[in-house]
Amino acid sequence: MGTKQALKFCRTGSRAWRFATVLVLTSALAFAQDAAPSSETRQEDTGFFAAVGRWFSQQSANVNATFKDARQKVEGFSQDAGAAAKSTVDGAKDAAGAVARIPNVRTVSGHEKCQVAPNGAPDCVAAANAICKTKGFDSGRSLDMTTAEICPPKVWMAGRSTGPECRTETFVSRAVCQ
Repeated sequence: MGTKQALKFCRTGSRAWRFATVLVLTSALAFAQDAAPSSETRQEDTGFFAAVGRWFSQQSANVNATFKDARQKVEGFSQDAGAAAKSTVDGAKDAAGAVARIPNVRTVSGHEKCQVAPNGAPDCVAAANAICKTKGFDSGRSLDMTTAEICPPKVWMAGRSTGPECRTETFVSRAVCQ
């Protein structure tokens, strides 16, 4: 292709782009005029730029409505969370008040070994009662327990920390007494 032919092709392509641009703009203007009622419109409300302006206004209104809805949901969530926290605090106050109203109830500390029940589990009722009786109360229930593995000295001297000779013992360390 020669230089003259390339210049002729560029001029023709440039003209085609200009024609296409004018055609699109004219079509948009005609569509905007047909969409609006012709007898009641003002001069500044018609035309391509007015249609673009209306479109931006509608999009702005949609975005504002979306943010307003999100804000209302967040405010509702914070109100629900506040109500839940208030009910939790009220429940804790009620529980503390109920414990305080129990007459002659105290929490005491001690260290009493639990007996082994026939099924092999620790039976700590007698140990809790024993701790409470040493403090001057009639009875008690275990509140906190400690478990330890007791091994004979030969296990430790052999350099081991556990073995078949070791046994697990449970102790009551705190009890609620009446």
